[in-house]
Amino acid sequence: MSTIKWKTPVSYLFLTLMALFFLMPIYLLLVTSMKSVAEVSRGDIWGLPDRINFDSWRVALVGSRAAGVTALWPNFLNSIYLAVPATIISAMLGSMNGYVLAKWKFRGANVLFPLIMFGMFIPYQSVLVPLVQLLQKMQFGPLKLYGTIPGLILVHVVYGIPITTLIFRNYYAAIPDEMVEAAKIDGAGFFRIYSSILFPLSVPGFVVVMIWQFTSVWNEFLFALVLNGNPKVQPITVALNNLAGSFQVDWSVQMAGALMAAIPTLLVYILLGRFFMRGLLAGSLKG
Repeated sequence: MSTIKWKTPVSYLFLTLMALFFLMPIYLLLVTSMKSVAEVSRGDIWGLPDRINFDSWRVALVGSRAAGVTALWPNFLNSIYLAVPATIISAMLGSMNGYVLAKWKFRGANVLFPLIMFGMFIPYQSVLVPLVQLLQKMQFGPLKLYGTIPGLILVHVVYGIPITTLIFRNYYAAIPDEMVEAAKIDGAGFFRIYSSILFPLSVPGFVVVMIWQFTSVWNEFLFALVLNGNPKVQPITVALNNLAGSFQVDWSVQMAGALMAAIPTLLVYILLGRFFMRGLLAGSLKG
């Protein structure tokens, strides 16, 4: 009993120190973003600002011609227009795929599932050239895919299907087959079983998938850079490069822009993080 008494405070102390260590970059970003150019030039990166100053945030948000910094707000909206639809669509497609693979056994399912999973291991760099050529040739009336937000949405949805399918397939495998069989006996069809039984039970799975996909799409840089040559529709990850300015590097503006880009994913984890591990482990007992 005495061993447990001293181990508990030591464990909490260790976890607290590790948390502070991992929060150090956030602290540096925050305090530097609130400093003036003169304060940053002094080189005291750990010190608190002389006063709370949001000028760097304003410059990062709306831009500054004098400093040669472009506004970040339009690109922030572009990232929202990209990440939200791509997350929702890939989550719904992954849910349907997982439902089929887990509850509707058919010939070739054991071959199809590994083939879908193979898409998780294809490096982005290996498909860039053919992907650019494909998007340049694909056009639906006035809608072009290369250099547009819809084109990036399509790419992220396709690349997100393997991981979303895996998560939902494992999640649905833990749901008793008797529930589906009883619904079939009552005359429920494919979509009725999904909408009335599987979908209402899928909230933990959707939380995991949406956190994963939203974070991946929001932070992605390579596709956003190569598949989008139009600066007006570039996501925020690409636009951060433009915050360096034409004449000098204002580190306070850089840090403000980096924090601005990180806020959505931080909010997602803060608000939904407690459901993440619960949903991730929900399908670990079977499948």
